Formats: sequence, C-alpha cells, structure tokens
Amino acid sequence: MSSAAEQETVREEVPGEVPGTRSAVAGTAARRSGRDAPGPDADLGRPPVWPGTPTPLGARYRTGPGGVAGTNFALWAGGAEGVELCLFDDAGAETRLPLTELTHEIWHGFVPGVGPGRRYGYRVHGRWDPWTGARWNPAKLLLDPYARAVDGGGSDEYGALPPEMYGHVRDWPDQHVADTVRDDRDSAPYVPKGVVVHDDADGDEWMDDRRPKTPWADSVIYELHVRGFTKRHPGIPENLRGTYAGLAHPAAIEHLVRLGVTAVELLPVHQFAHEDHLLRRGLVNYWGYNSIGYFAPHAAYAASGTAGQQVGEFKRMVRALHAAGIEVILDVVYNHTAEAGELGPMLSLRGIDNRGYYRLQQDARRYTDYTGCGNTLHVVQPHVLRLITDSLRYWVTEMGVDGFRFDLAAALARSMHDVDMLSPFLAVIAQDPVLRRVKLIAEPWDVGNGGYQVGAFPPLWTEWNDRYRDAVRDFWRGALPDVRDLGYRLTGSSDLYAWGGRRPYASINFISAHDGFTLRDLVSYERKHNEANGEGNRDGTNDNRSWNCGTEGETDDPDINALRRRQLRNLLTTLLLSTGVPMLVAGDEMGRTQRGSNNAYCQDNEVSWLDWSLLDEPGPAELLELTRRLLTLRHSHPVLRRRAFFSGRPQAADGLRDLAWFTPHGREMTEGDWYAPSSTLALYLSGRDIPGRDARGEQVTDDSFLTVLHAAAEPVHFRLPGPPWAEAYELVVDTSREEQGAAPGTVHEGGAVVRVPARSVLLLRVRT
Repeated sequence: MSSAAEQETVREEVPGEVPGTRSAVAGTAARRSGRDAPGPDADLGRPPVWPGTPTPLGARYRTGPGGVAGTNFALWAGGAEGVELCLFDDAGAETRLPLTELTHEIWHGFVPGVGPGRRYGYRVHGRWDPWTGARWNPAKLLLDPYARAVDGGGSDEYGALPPEMYGHVRDWPDQHVADTVRDDRDSAPYVPKGVVVHDDADGDEWMDDRRPKTPWADSVIYELHVRGFTKRHPGIPENLRGTYAGLAHPAAIEHLVRLGVTAVELLPVHQFAHEDHLLRRGLVNYWGYNSIGYFAPHAAYAASGTAGQQVGEFKRMVRALHAAGIEVILDVVYNHTAEAGELGPMLSLRGIDNRGYYRLQQDARRYTDYTGCGNTLHVVQPHVLRLITDSLRYWVTEMGVDGFRFDLAAALARSMHDVDMLSPFLAVIAQDPVLRRVKLIAEPWDVGNGGYQVGAFPPLWTEWNDRYRDAVRDFWRGALPDVRDLGYRLTGSSDLYAWGGRRPYASINFISAHDGFTLRDLVSYERKHNEANGEGNRDGTNDNRSWNCGTEGETDDPDINALRRRQLRNLLTTLLLSTGVPMLVAGDEMGRTQRGSNNAYCQDNEVSWLDWSLLDEPGPAELLELTRRLLTLRHSHPVLRRRAFFSGRPQAADGLRDLAWFTPHGREMTEGDWYAPSSTLALYLSGRDIPGRDARGEQVTDDSFLTVLHAAAEPVHFRLPGPPWAEAYELVVDTSREEQGAAPGTVHEGGAVVRVPARSVLLLRVRT
C-alpha cells in the first residue's frame, strides 16, 4: 500500500486531521489540458478533436463536417475542471484526448475516424474533498452514463473487485476516514468501458416490428430472468442458453404462447455490476438490481458478442416476442446505482459529479439511502431526471420495449425528502408524449420513512399490490381473521384504486415474485433457507406467510405432496380468476422450487435456473395444463377481466347485481358475515351488463360465474343460489382434482346443495 503522501498531493496540513483528507488536486491547470495525463498513446496515435456538439449526450457515430465520419462525444459533468476522453484499442492501449469545449456543463468533441466498436471512457478532473461531497479523481476511468453498449471490466474474473476500482484507498488502516484518502492508481484495466454503437445497424430488420399494444385489462404478465429462463431449456441450442437470443428462440416463445401470457417482465437487463462482498464469497449478483449503465443491454446475456453486438441481439429478441403477440416490459433500477455508499467503487457517476448525481446527507461524506443499497439517485436534479427520461425513451423508441416496472418507485417520487405524488419525476412522465403511452408499473415503496405508498400513485400508473399477495396467502394458510380484505382483493382492490379515474387494472395481482418464495416453496416451507448466500440466513424476509402442509421441505409422504399440489392449484386459480392484472413468475406454472431460499439474488445456478425437466413429471405437467386452461378462460370471458369496478347495485328489476357474495347457506352475505371468522367465500360475477363497449360500440355481455373458495381442512356443503341468480350451474374448474377432465361439465340445479371438498376452489358457469 502506498503512503498517504503518495496517494494524494496535499494542499495544506490541518492539525488534528488525517493527512490529505481535505486536499485539492494539485496541478489543476495541467490536468485540465491533459498534459500531465499518464498512459500509452502511441498505438492509437492522437487523432484531432473537433468541437462537436453538446447534444445528444453520449457517443454518437455520425457524419461530421466535410462529410467525415466519426463519433461525437458529449458528457455532462457539472462542477468538473476538465474532462479527458479515453479511447482504447483491441490490445487495451489507451489514448487520452482532452475535451476543451464546454457548453452548459456539457463537455463535448467530435473525433474523426472513431467508429462503431471502439471502446472508450472518461477521466474527470476536479477537487478531491469528500467532506464537501467532491470526489473527482482522474486516476479512475469512468463509464459514460449514456453508453449504449458496455464491454469488459467489473466481472467476477478477479474473485473480488481490485482496489484500483475505488476512488479512495480501500485498505486504509483507519476505516473511519478510509473514504477520504484518495487512491491514485489507474483503474482502466479493470472497469467496464463504453462501446461506440452504430444506431442504424438494425434499421431494416426493425421496420416491420409491430407492437402488440395489449390493453391493460387484457394483460397477463410473466416475470422472468433472461438467463434463468433459458439456461436449462432442452429445446434451445446450448450456445444460446442464458442469452437474449435464447429467449428469442422458437422453443422459448412456444412455451409463452401456449401458456397464454401477453407480456414478459424481464428482471434487470441494464448493464449491472457485481458487489465486492458477493465476489469474495464466490457469488455474483444474479438478479441484476445493481445498475451501472442505463442505456446498455447487459453484455453477459449476449450470445453474439460484447463489442456492440448485444444491442442488435436485444432488438431481435424484442422483435421475435412482438411477432408472437408478446409485449416486453423491463424491470428498471433508477433509484440507485452499483457504486453503493461512500465505501463503494468508483465506476461512473461518483467520479463525474458525486454531488450532482446522488442524494447526500448534511454530512456530505455520507449518502442518503432510501434504497437499502448504499445510495439514492437525486432525481430532483434536472440532469439526473434527464438521464432517466432519456434512457426510458431510448428503450421505447430505439429498442422497442413496451413498458417498465420501476424498482422502489417511491424513491423516485421523493421531492426533497418526502414521497410526493406531484414530484418532478411523476410530472415529467405524465406529460411526456412517449412515456405516457407505455405500460408503467410501480413497486410502490422504498425503505425510507413514509416510503410505503400502495394505492397512492396517480393515473397512468399500475402498482404491484402486496396487499393482494398477503391476503391470498393468509386465506389459504388459514390465517385471515375474516374475509373483508380478501373480498376487496379478489375484485380489483377498489378500496385502494377507485379514485382519480383509476381502474381495476391498476392492481398488479401477484402471490409470488422473484423476491421471496416460489409458489411451490410457499406450500413446502415455513422458514427461509438462505444459508447458501453466506449471510448466516439473516438476509431475506421472515414474513413469508407460508404453510408447509405439515413437513418442512421436500418429503416422500404422498398425502403431504398431494395436499401441496392442491394448494398450488388453489393459489394459481385464485390469482387467475381475480379482477386486476395477474402476474405469474416463470416456473410457478410447473412447480419450480428454490429449495426454500426466499432471497436467491446471488444464486446464478440450479437454485434459480428454471428446471424444464419438471414437465416430465405428472404433477408439474398437470399444473401447467391447469394454468393454460385458466388463462384461456380469462382471455375468453370479459367478465373475468373487467375494465371498471363493480357497483354492487341491481342491474334490473329482478334485483340481479353485477357482484354478489354468498354464504354456504346460499344467502347473500350481510355486514356481520364480513366480520365473522370464515374459511369460505363465494362471489357471483354477472356478465349480463358489463360496463364499457366493444370496438363497434356494442354493449359487452358475457356468461355469469360463481366462484367458491374454501380453505378449511374439512369439506363444506354449499347451497347454490337459485333464481334470479341462476336456474342451473355447470362445473368448470374443481381444484380438488388432479385432472380437470372428469368433473367439469357436471350440471347442478340452482338451489341444490353441493359438496365443496376441503381446501378447494370451484368455478361454476351459470346456464341459461
């Protein structure tokens, strides 16, 4: 380790302070011109730098003055004293070119002869004064925030992040001030680099792309991981598994189409980095919630190469999914970056303008952390808001995606400190002519005070509804004190969303997600089993609301396994018959397990990868068939995917209403019934007059249905409501049966008493 004097040029020594902790960079004028910049230049030569333009930001290959081809580079770096563009050849030799043009805090220049495939980065000069939040360090190569492709660096090949990747001396003996001691070692060999991309390279192929534009009410979302979904698929060629090309393969798309989903929601595909603490344990960040490049498809998911080819491969994947009628929604992480807190690495924004990009505490050495990941982007700042909205528009207009799910969206909606539904971020989205037309999904919470905002986001937005998740889980494990909450959740959560013109499809209904137990583990484990993460099983939530059916984990007991399969059918049937937008997690339709892990964020292995061999077993194959059948029913019957909330008022003189609730005695529920403990809930959906009209202006009508949910361990005798509700009922789904072919088709007269098996759902269609 170098001495403090070697690490930093000291402006002055202040008694009682660690040497160098409040110093400025010496020789600013020389660094501003780039004359003192070390590093080999000869291999690339020193091409001229023409003035160029400050817009657009990033590296854009184009024809410059006099018809000369080259690349325009533009970097916003507020407060910086100098910026060097660093170009790299295939051998890693670096050429540093000072950018001398400065327009509205944007440093820019046009370099003739630089074309697609060239790797680049920046070195930004300025004061090193962490006490005031200033952390400029020109020894550190920085990734362009607008890079459209990223190559190399930051991978797990080192076993841990090299100390050179930190702006401060990572191993300084006094950890109380470690982040204040500047590290002058060159980070270029280790950090990821931007790649110049030809914007029009896939223009001809892209022309015939047609977006599905599925209405929200008709949508069914399928959350998947690009690598995990394709890694073990036997129908995908081995060289394409784990990649965008693998997801575009006909074998992958066939499963999605046959299943009946309308959109895939991809776990993060923005370029991301692995955390040092994971690498030291031989693990990686598998989920990808650690973004560092908001314009670049994650390079490790590309089969075709990482010198810009990943952009075209991603576009071809989107095009293939669109051709199959499937929309593409990205899970995006604009609330924080991979640079973590003050002890994290220096990869991009921290070295460009730490104070401008991140929310800092009053003690400016420290970061305000509403995300639990060490830092929070300062979205109120105009240039940060521009970065995010430019990125969103890019993915829509040039990469073809159809919407976004915003991780910890409450952090983006904070103005100065509090969550504000009139915040700049939400206001900009609402008026943007591109973004207001795509699907917008909020994860409506963060980890800060006042961060839980379920039901609070404005129109245009849908929300992950965790109250739906909790109510359904609690009902089927027998933990609901009464059925009031469940009634709201099954019918679109009007208590949360019936305001400001919002509709039932504002509720994204889910029972499981990437974060937490899989559906199979929800009925197999009562405790998390995250030991493989190396954190002493302390990570992951303890509030699983699960029931293991009597035995923890896998078992050979046939009765327990039969009960678990029935519970899986109950959960899936409840989800797919509920009003709102259902979200399935890849593999839940075939009983995927993570062996009890409820936080598999760092498990890039068989724990997380979808095991397609499950379909060779009777149970998973039958579960998949039930899921397909339920989705076919949902797509066929508009009464199951309503565009307006129920009124509960009579529709005609006979007293028939659009929604009614019944007790096992066949009478309508009273207010007292809602407050009484119960394991049985039945709802009648009338298809006679559904609000809204079809494309020709005709009134929408449909069949009517009665759904009976019974969670008790013993069967119950249920009297079917007679006229005016129904003369007779036809059984459509009975989850007590492994195979659905035998029971459906059975007809019962209105007023008849039927036996509802223990822990089951019956769906009955009204016969007229």
